[in-house]
Amino acid sequence: MKPSALFGLLALALLAVGATARSAETPTLKDAYKDKFYIGAAINRTIATDAAVPAENVNRTPEQVAKDIALVKQQFNQIAPENDLKWALIHPREGADGYDFGPADAFVNFGVSNHMYIVGHTLVWHGQTPRWVFQGTNLPPSLTNAASAAPAATDAAATNAPGGGRFGRGFAGGLGFTGPRASREELLERLRDHIHTVVGRYKGRIKVWDVVNEAVAEGGTNLLRNSPWLQIIGPDFIAKAFQYAHEADPDAILRYNDYGLENPAKRRKLITLIKSLQEQHVPVMAIGSQTHVNVSSPSFDAEDQALTELETLGLPIHITELDVNSAQGGQRNTGADIANNTTTTQDGLVQDADRRLADAYSGLFRAFVKHDKSVKVVTFWGVNDAVSWRARGRPLLFDGNDQPKPAFEAVLRVASGEPPNPR
Repeated sequence: MKPSALFGLLALALLAVGATARSAETPTLKDAYKDKFYIGAAINRTIATDAAVPAENVNRTPEQVAKDIALVKQQFNQIAPENDLKWALIHPREGADGYDFGPADAFVNFGVSNHMYIVGHTLVWHGQTPRWVFQGTNLPPSLTNAASAAPAATDAAATNAPGGGRFGRGFAGGLGFTGPRASREELLERLRDHIHTVVGRYKGRIKVWDVVNEAVAEGGTNLLRNSPWLQIIGPDFIAKAFQYAHEADPDAILRYNDYGLENPAKRRKLITLIKSLQEQHVPVMAIGSQTHVNVSSPSFDAEDQALTELETLGLPIHITELDVNSAQGGQRNTGADIANNTTTTQDGLVQDADRRLADAYSGLFRAFVKHDKSVKVVTFWGVNDAVSWRARGRPLLFDGNDQPKPAFEAVLRVASGEPPNPR
């Protein structure tokens, strides 16, 4: 062997040893925060099933899927499903034979086999709910005066758009359901049967449920979003959903989940709602703050204030859908609707995006750690940038090749108590 070739092999060997040593010295997220809170990720169907199947706008090769799975197992001790427990996916057709449990079973089995803390998302939502759920024989009120009902939508943002949903349109979400509808009693029966069936199936394995998702109105003075749930059942649809979930699994932690709680007005509405439910002895057991934010806001002080106010409810706080948008188009948006995704991820990344992302995550995790007596779960909404619903905003700690970004190091420095990297 030529000396130059031998030198090259030795150099490669030394690089490999160095990489292994660095890897061994670098803690994982779950180990770094093991004494504070669970660190998790929302996973898609490709990860849960270990197959490069078309799902949730994810286009990954088998090799990439294998790397994604390895990253989840290495870094996280908690998982939530991006889609497969939502009504439209698990119960697309009416009746007892209308369930599709396969993907959800795979998700739960993945969590159990890897000894992870499993969260179920979500039982009641205005998005991704099939039309049959709300259909019936009763004409909606004021059907002949639809124009006069239109202003009801004006105190809500685009998240209330007909058919709006985090991952797709065409369902009965938002305010677009105007056909013959179920009676209150019929819809309550469907709600009870769905919750008892789904929660009951995974009793003891899914430890936490998002029982009601995004019911608080965005903007305006109304407390609740004008969804078909509210229109048909009335405001007690929330209490009923929690009641049914508690019946199905008395040991599960039941949480209310919403976005935009960094906004003081939205947060006040949330606190008003939860206090009302507590006065009625509704079994709300945790608050889910989605925390879809951006590199411009919230600051550490703003997040600290948000968590301080949420703590007044006396409930555990879960950070449920964490990501930090680095796209220029999303710097004034903390919404959670995919219908706005083009706008919020357009115009390329902000200048010095990696540094700003690291700074933003550092501030958030400093706040989470400060409130670690209340914050019990932190879940990233996705595993890496490539599979994120806001992929163009590069919002997560790992790039599309599952490699750590500077934000990953920033989050680890918070856990160790080190100051942020000097600039």
